Amino acid sequence: MEPQSAWCRLKRNQKLMNNLVKGIALSALLMLGTAHAKQLNVYAWGGYLPEASLRQFEKQQGVTVNYSTFENNESMYTKLKLLKGGGYDVVFASAYFIEKMGREGLLAELDLEQIPNMKDTMPALLGQAHDPQNRYSLPYIWGVTGLSYNAEMVDGVTRWADLWKPEFAGQVMLIDDIRDVFGMALKLNGYSINSQNPQQIEKAYESLKALQANVLLYNSDAPHVPYVSGEASVGMQWNGNAYQGQQEMPELKFVMPQEGAVLWMDNFVIPSGSENKALAHQFINFMYQPESQAEIVNSLGYASATTRGRALLNDAIRNDVTIFPSEADMVKGEFINDVGPEALAIYEKYWQKLRNQ
Repeated sequence: MEPQSAWCRLKRNQKLMNNLVKGIALSALLMLGTAHAKQLNVYAWGGYLPEASLRQFEKQQGVTVNYSTFENNESMYTKLKLLKGGGYDVVFASAYFIEKMGREGLLAELDLEQIPNMKDTMPALLGQAHDPQNRYSLPYIWGVTGLSYNAEMVDGVTRWADLWKPEFAGQVMLIDDIRDVFGMALKLNGYSINSQNPQQIEKAYESLKALQANVLLYNSDAPHVPYVSGEASVGMQWNGNAYQGQQEMPELKFVMPQEGAVLWMDNFVIPSGSENKALAHQFINFMYQPESQAEIVNSLGYASATTRGRALLNDAIRNDVTIFPSEADMVKGEFINDVGPEALAIYEKYWQKLRNQ
């Protein structure tokens, strides 16, 4: 019986060895597949993309979306500059940074034939001064920087100038964005938010310096949260974040200031160093589907770029004036555009002085 037992042990060991080899080979294949799986690297503000849309795109394309966040346009630009346009495949940039980034070679030209769903884009959002031929960018969302206040703590505000009232000492929140803040101060003084005049920019700075006693904090990561938490009672706000805050706190109001709101548009761009430009185009095209456009509004509270997307919304959201301000209020506002490197340097000089006080 001993020779047979030895034979059985030998066969059993061979079987175990074969299974082990197969297991190692399978693990190697899985690791190789994971290493070569398609990945899309996205760079945007936090909470800025609908999670449902991201998961659907991943499933549809068999890819992984790596979503990295930044706090403001300046930090996004600095990162891309350091990476020489590499590291990411789709980036979201406000309009006033696009001309600068394109001029510096940080952006790839878009192939609009690969983005057929963009044909439904609202005409007023295309051909803007920052990218007249839409060579580098397409609109993602657009919105308004206006006033917000907690109606249980504040009687009401209607003008930018109200933020300077002494009773708001230590209660005001400002958006952590140079052009939003200076846009407010320029409007307050009767100037264009795109002023390139050094004297006008300096006057705006002097107004903001006088406001500092009232300023509690600057925030652009989730600017509705300080209101909802009771930390701030009044200040600046993006309309979409105001809408998000109102879902938790109905007494949070959003107001289009009488002097005129700051209007802005955020855009899809593809960095020049992207290694997945075809996939980046597919992602943008996916986000232009009517269902994706409706999801942007439903989940984020910001106005999307197409008409068919808005048509899918329920009446309450489609007619919400926080998300979609009236034409009369929009006319008084002004879109942020690029002011050129010389004027931007002046803005940045005064911004640093303001923030270092």
